[in-house]
Amino acid sequence: MSKIVVVIPTFNEAENIEAIIDSLFLLRIEGLNVLIVDDNSPDGTGEIADRIAQKKPEQVAVIHRTGKMGLGTAYITGFNWALDQGADLVIQMDADFSHSPDYIPRFLELIETNDVVVGSRYVSGGRLDENWGWGRWFLSWWANSVWVRLILGINTRDATAGFKCWRASALRDLGLEKGGCQHGTVCPGSHIRR
Repeated sequence: MSKIVVVIPTFNEAENIEAIIDSLFLLRIEGLNVLIVDDNSPDGTGEIADRIAQKKPEQVAVIHRTGKMGLGTAYITGFNWALDQGADLVIQMDADFSHSPDYIPRFLELIETNDVVVGSRYVSGGRLDENWGWGRWFLSWWANSVWVRLILGINTRDATAGFKCWRASALRDLGLEKGGCQHGTVCPGSHIRR
């Protein structure tokens, strides 16, 4: 049985956090754990996550960071924590249901023969969140079509995809300690609640 950690960075997700965690556990995937990395959400997201973690201490953990420190460092913090906990697979996703938990079983099938599985919005069968406004749509289109493909010359359709499944070995090969907190630690100004 693989140990799977789903890393969910949050900032002001009080309306979604309980529902997304419930949706993950409704999948009934053996070995599934959830890590919330909260950037001191003023709407109480961290406190809601703490209450859930108290009810499910073996399956849910929360890292509280002292302020809005950014999505990239939230993922690095979460990935390092997951690796330190012995995760075999790490899934990254948003709390707002723009990434449907229903795709996770398929991710787990595909990761058997891949190092990373990317849930892309810009491939056949993919789609954008219908709740996105024009500005968010344009930013995503520009980043993926103009910046990544034309300017950088990278042949990928969705470089900004935030829904991924990683083998632990692939994350270790990335050298995460260079991008933020050192492996084996939590970023300064953070604390963990289990």
